[in-house]
Amino acid sequence: MRITRAGLAWGFLGVLAFSFTLPFTRVAAEGLSPLFIAAGRAVVAGVLAALALGITRQALPRGRQWMRLVVVVAGGVVFGFPLFTSYALTVVDASHGAVVIALLPAATAVMAVIRGKERPPRSFWVMAAIGAAAALVFAALQGGGVTPLSWADAFLFAAVIAAAIGYAEGALLSRELGSWQTISWALVLALPVMVVLTIISIGIQPPRATPIEWAAFGYLAAVSMFLGFFAWYRGLAIGPIAQVSQVQLVQPVMTIAWAALLLGEVLTLPTVLGGLAVILCAAIAVRVRMGAVRSTG
Repeated sequence: MRITRAGLAWGFLGVLAFSFTLPFTRVAAEGLSPLFIAAGRAVVAGVLAALALGITRQALPRGRQWMRLVVVVAGGVVFGFPLFTSYALTVVDASHGAVVIALLPAATAVMAVIRGKERPPRSFWVMAAIGAAAALVFAALQGGGVTPLSWADAFLFAAVIAAAIGYAEGALLSRELGSWQTISWALVLALPVMVVLTIISIGIQPPRATPIEWAAFGYLAAVSMFLGFFAWYRGLAIGPIAQVSQVQLVQPVMTIAWAALLLGEVLTLPTVLGGLAVILCAAIAVRVRMGAVRSTG
């Protein structure tokens, strides 16, 4: 039980850090190109990761761990998710982005079953599905209704798939390499490509950002891309992955709350009620899974 609660606590800390990602991406996109935001923040985080690995003299990954880091973690959470969301948020607002990103917990749980060989009970899946649906309805109502599928929506769906793969595989690697070591090695491995992409982005569209937009970019680089994963991967590694991933159901609630504070969106009674519904569904799903762990333990 203590291990499960520890996983949930670390997972929530990671979700709290990630909940600012969409609003700050929206802010940064006012003065910086999507490619620069996606690649540049990975460069900054990669430098921080290299310093952390070097100072602490971490052991090198071995064998297939390298390929798993490059293909899945680096491609999913270092490149795929930031790139797709950066382009999408040049068109849609943070609330609309939260509509699709709310699918991420369910997608991560599916990937946990495929890669982590976890088998949550049927009741867990029912509550997870209800929670995802509640999050979608809540975010859609707050955003004024879901628009017909556009290229921005397609990018957001692609971001969900990329992140789900990266989260599940990163959690498994965290059990072998350590939580912060996993994201650090992924960032370092992606660094050469990200440096090239950053240079290309500057050549295409030189950055012209205000101090506030640069501050938002700084958060995306240091926290969303680096420090937030310390907590998130630690929580997933403690696991079970499918259970801890459901904590992310509260992320749309927090994201829209930050959007209201930072971007001036109106916080209404339906927002509060919808947020409570999402949190309740997440809590029930967690309790169901914890009960299953106790009964099989």
